[in-house]
Amino acid sequence: MNPLIERNQQHIRDIFAGTARRHAFMHQPAPVSLTQVGDYTLSREPIQKWVPWVADEYRRRVDSLERFHDDLVPLAKLSTGTQIFAQSFGCKVHIPPEDMPCAIPLVTCAAEADKLEVPDIWKTECLYRVFELGRAVQRELGKDVDLGPCDMQTGFDIAAQIWDKNDLLCAMVTEPDAVKRLSAKCALLLKTFLIALRKEFPTMSPCHCPGNWVPPHLGPWVSNDEAGIMSPEMFETFCLPELKDLSETFGSLGMHCCADAEHQFPGFNKIPNFYAFNRVQSKHGYLPILDHFAGPDAPVHCLAWMSDEAIEQLVTRAPAGTRFIFVHAGDDEKATHEWLARGAALR
Repeated sequence: MNPLIERNQQHIRDIFAGTARRHAFMHQPAPVSLTQVGDYTLSREPIQKWVPWVADEYRRRVDSLERFHDDLVPLAKLSTGTQIFAQSFGCKVHIPPEDMPCAIPLVTCAAEADKLEVPDIWKTECLYRVFELGRAVQRELGKDVDLGPCDMQTGFDIAAQIWDKNDLLCAMVTEPDAVKRLSAKCALLLKTFLIALRKEFPTMSPCHCPGNWVPPHLGPWVSNDEAGIMSPEMFETFCLPELKDLSETFGSLGMHCCADAEHQFPGFNKIPNFYAFNRVQSKHGYLPILDHFAGPDAPVHCLAWMSDEAIEQLVTRAPAGTRFIFVHAGDDEKATHEWLARGAALR
């Protein structure tokens, strides 16, 4: 293996183990997005068509590491849109011009939701093609290549794509058991998929967003974006049981959240072995995470798309032992060198 990759993997392991002496600053070249090549889960063309895209992106990341000697661990990412699990239940998919695909809601009431059955991942093309692409990429790059996963939504977030949200929000009050039943089906599909993915690709990084390498023995990483629309009491009713179950099943859990969900932070802290948090900037900025997730027992903050000022604020205000992984993207070499130099000064 590339010695720089081995070095960086050990540093990231040390961060998650709480033994590292510095934070991580990693640069990723600006990616060729799924919108440019087309979503392979929506196509019936041979999966080999997408192998050059994944392989070339991986090689660009290796080249970037060789150039900058930063903390990056290059991944061959099996990127998808957010729609794949809702799509597997039968949702049609909208493909907007120059934007990511999204699921079109399939049901508007409890009776329609109750008719849905949990799909078989091996008989559902949009899910099975993730495995197909992973195998094809390994044939191209080798079995030891570090893969990155597809998008992962929580069961509730999948249900919120399937059930028209205008009706779903009302049903959470008027027919909560029906919402729980659909969420449970979605959660079962997600867990079944995760178990199969780990069996097939045991060295795959679990982090899908922001896409940095995470030691594969750690738990899955899920998008928990709908938490922002509900009260803490509703979060504990509709979402927290699934998140606890995922963490107990896999030993730990990482999370991405891009909602204004500061009111849910106490609930997030109830997830056992909550080990990593990707917080996208909300209207309150980034600093509120330090009120709830700081110090050596807090999850590692894996953050991207941040201003230099926001990074400096977090690092300088964080209590001792708080751990950060910062991700920078772009193709401006001078700007990248400057960003890494500023990061080195904060370590």
